[in-house]
Amino acid sequence: MLRCSSHAIPTKHLPDLKLANILMSFENENVLASFINQQREQQMEYKIDSTAGRAVYRCHNDFGRIDGKEVKHMYPRITDFGLATRLDEPSAPARDGMVAQQLGLYPIQPDYYRAPEVILGCGWDFKADIWNFGVLMWNIIGATELFQKVQDAQGQYDAKSHLAEIVALLGPPPKELLKRSNFMSQHDWPSPLITEEGNTYRNARECFGGPFFDAEGAFIDPDSVPIRNLEDTISFLEDKDRPAFLSFARDMLAWDPAKRKTARELMDHPFLKLDK
Repeated sequence: MLRCSSHAIPTKHLPDLKLANILMSFENENVLASFINQQREQQMEYKIDSTAGRAVYRCHNDFGRIDGKEVKHMYPRITDFGLATRLDEPSAPARDGMVAQQLGLYPIQPDYYRAPEVILGCGWDFKADIWNFGVLMWNIIGATELFQKVQDAQGQYDAKSHLAEIVALLGPPPKELLKRSNFMSQHDWPSPLITEEGNTYRNARECFGGPFFDAEGAFIDPDSVPIRNLEDTISFLEDKDRPAFLSFARDMLAWDPAKRKTARELMDHPFLKLDK
């Protein structure tokens, strides 16, 4: 699903990739058998749904201590594919400087993990997942959020504030990306997007706002760009691990999707081989 090569195969983008949708497998099959036997002696709490007449059990996630000898068999699993989108390789060649792959158009991803090409309305592909995973690294390793001002005081998504943070951390976007944004973000989608609140949007510009950059590629509201850099966000790491982590993160967090490494390429990064 996170595509690992450049082969022309159907791919799926996962627009809901977030920490809550990444689960860990059990270290061995005996964990569930032990849990079932335990329930025979002391059943977990439950209540009866009066409307359906069925038992509703309390959520349970305590399966005892992890067997340290078997921990190498635990693997992260991506779950919840209900919003996954299939993207097929097209046969049409590139034209007028535009990219030649099939692109998704409609807004995707949770607010904190939204890739810049989605906000700018450039069209997106599986490289949006790579950006998504790069942002997740701060959640997974540091238990913190990389972006701090993605929503306004009312809890609504603020695209301008989000982009301002990306500018602070990564510098300005390449002009070619902004060129694609200006070309595509004002073109209407095949059908309007109607939100749960009843708002109707016909294109990315209506949905996220903008333009956010001037003709020279400068952010139109420089005063909103915070004084931060990527190095300042990784205090949770030891000094010796920081260079490798930053290199790994920058391979995923690039403005231009084409500059991001594939999942297969990332597997060979030195950061994943530390202490081995």
